[in-house]
Amino acid sequence: MTTSGMDDLTYPTPGMTREGGSPAPAGFHRLRVRVPLGRGPEVLAAAGDAVLTWRTHRGPGLSLEADAPRAAVGVRVIVRLGPVRAPCLVVWTVREAERVGFGYGTLPGHPECGEEAFLVERDADGSVHLTVLALSRPAARYARLAGPVGRLAQRLMAHRYGRAVRRAVREADPGRGPGTAP
Repeated sequence: MTTSGMDDLTYPTPGMTREGGSPAPAGFHRLRVRVPLGRGPEVLAAAGDAVLTWRTHRGPGLSLEADAPRAAVGVRVIVRLGPVRAPCLVVWTVREAERVGFGYGTLPGHPECGEEAFLVERDADGSVHLTVLALSRPAARYARLAGPVGRLAQRLMAHRYGRAVRRAVREADPGRGPGTAP
């Protein structure tokens, strides 16, 4: 995989999943799943690390090839689920005291057209959550034919991402017992 610019993206508004980003083009569906992860700065750190090092994607059983071990603007990623290949380009990242994450956009060959973000945030009360935000529309014929079933599959995958991050948080704190919520 080689790194190139944003002009390879299959949609016109890079950064639309970032806070304050451009609005999604007409016809794009919005998916937002928020998963609670626990409380405290150590949960934020472990979850942020899981997101930025691709554990969010590898945890649900996806295979992933990336140009770099951590998400950074310009990194190309190919996510695979069985025979389905989904090439993406990281278009933004954030690493702040209370927020860590990134967004990537679709490249040619992806079954969808749009952008997806993975953001870990700690609220004022100390609670930490993962938000998966996707703004997309089907690109491949089979994705268009899937219709609402495809959107349901996307929602289920977002919840699987959340479970993968919860698992990473638990593994970062071996003192937590199995089945104990982070």
